[in-house]
Amino acid sequence: MGRGAWAREDGEEGVMATDFFWSYTDEPHASRRRQILSQYPQIKELFGPDPWAYLKITAVVSMQLWTATYLHNASWLKILAVAYFFGSFLNHNLFLAIHELSHNLAFSTPVYNRWLGIFANLPIGVPMSITFQKYHLEHHRFQGVDGLDMDIPSHAEARLVSSVVTKSIWVLLQLFFYALRPLFLKPKPPGWWEFINLLIQLALDASMVYFCSWKSLAYLILSTFLGGGMHPMAGHFISEHYIFHPDQETYSYYGPLNLMTWSVGYHNEHHDFPRIPGSRLYKVKEIAPEYYQNLEAYRSWSQVIYMYVMDKTVGPFSRMKRKTSKAYGAAQKDA
Repeated sequence: MGRGAWAREDGEEGVMATDFFWSYTDEPHASRRRQILSQYPQIKELFGPDPWAYLKITAVVSMQLWTATYLHNASWLKILAVAYFFGSFLNHNLFLAIHELSHNLAFSTPVYNRWLGIFANLPIGVPMSITFQKYHLEHHRFQGVDGLDMDIPSHAEARLVSSVVTKSIWVLLQLFFYALRPLFLKPKPPGWWEFINLLIQLALDASMVYFCSWKSLAYLILSTFLGGGMHPMAGHFISEHYIFHPDQETYSYYGPLNLMTWSVGYHNEHHDFPRIPGSRLYKVKEIAPEYYQNLEAYRSWSQVIYMYVMDKTVGPFSRMKRKTSKAYGAAQKDA
């Protein structure tokens, strides 16, 4: 996207912004997808489910539930330490597994992905798999569109978070904002799948308390929310679309944590080709390097968090937005 394709409506530079970046072009991924496929049609061979996904998810779910039962009588200090330095990595892995499943990348049959998503949800402690899919697919379909992409902070949220202190608090609690924002700004009526997700999750939580202890359930909840706050893996929430370079609205990460996060760091590649599972996304960059080598990318998610908190010009307003067009409105009615 060229420098002339976007603008801030407040015209501010060098200080904390009071409005989002506004783009007057379409999101960049659809056009890049068409260009790449016209030049490298063999990329279509990468489409389709990851045959090992269900085994990887089963291993992580089993490990995390066993750890929770093991800690049923541990001290709170030990539970807190294990949750941050171990359980948080597992639960964040499962959160991103659910992201993978929202794109039906474990099985060709969508309903199997839903059931596996509910299973992957178990150690997270809070039912979110089915609801996440509803909103996440809109993030892909309407990237940056005002009122439709719930990945973007609200105006109230962005106005409140305007200093190093408030940004630090926001990072600590970003999982709450991420989860609750769509429920307030664009609530969707729950269906049977949400009810099934809720019922199975409550059954697991109650079983943990009954057969083990409250500490076992607390360990799972702590693993979820510690892993979504001031944590290296949570840096992807910021790195993916928060604008540090005005010419670019999506950023990839090519560091080692991709091994534990279903390669969600390959985020430009993912938005270009959401039908390719994380385990094969690196091949997109290998096949079509000229489309990605000149894009800004990260090597450290921890550094991204530090830059976000300390840079006085960056905050929740550092996101690209675009107006709702007639085409987007028609697509919304059809959704």
